[in-house]
Amino acid sequence: MAKGKRQQGGTGTPATVAAAKAKIEYGLHPYEVDPDAESYGEAAADALGIAHDRIFKTLLAEVDGRLTVGVVPVSASLDLKALASAAGGKKAQMADPQDAERATGYVVGGISPLGQRKRLPTVIDESVSALETVYVSAGRRGLQIELAPADLVRLTGARLAAIARR
Repeated sequence: MAKGKRQQGGTGTPATVAAAKAKIEYGLHPYEVDPDAESYGEAAADALGIAHDRIFKTLLAEVDGRLTVGVVPVSASLDLKALASAAGGKKAQMADPQDAERATGYVVGGISPLGQRKRLPTVIDESVSALETVYVSAGRRGLQIELAPADLVRLTGARLAAIARR
């Protein structure tokens, strides 16, 4: 994985711009999007030939009425009760997709935890710590960014907690 460079010619996303600005090492991995896929994350993993536990999906929930980001492996689902607890709340429910798009600046299926329009509380599943690198959406369908878990945590200001349900 080489140190990433800011994309020129309008091909960058807020996520890739944030990574380049932070001067971290990252890799970009484009892939062909399957419009009929039931799971964007699993389809991305399959298209890239990556294990499903190395690609993490970015999900938005409302914790006590406040939008919160949960980042979990595509091989798992988000445990809403665990997310609420990790975020210091009592109750969580999945956010309305339009609210998620409005708050992050990304479209569903391409929401990145990096470079979001509004800085939201973020919790990443602790399983990320066992990985050398992790893949997350680079801000659009058909593009993943690979980076070190520590960089992902630092750039998002996230906390780590057991929020994935297998």
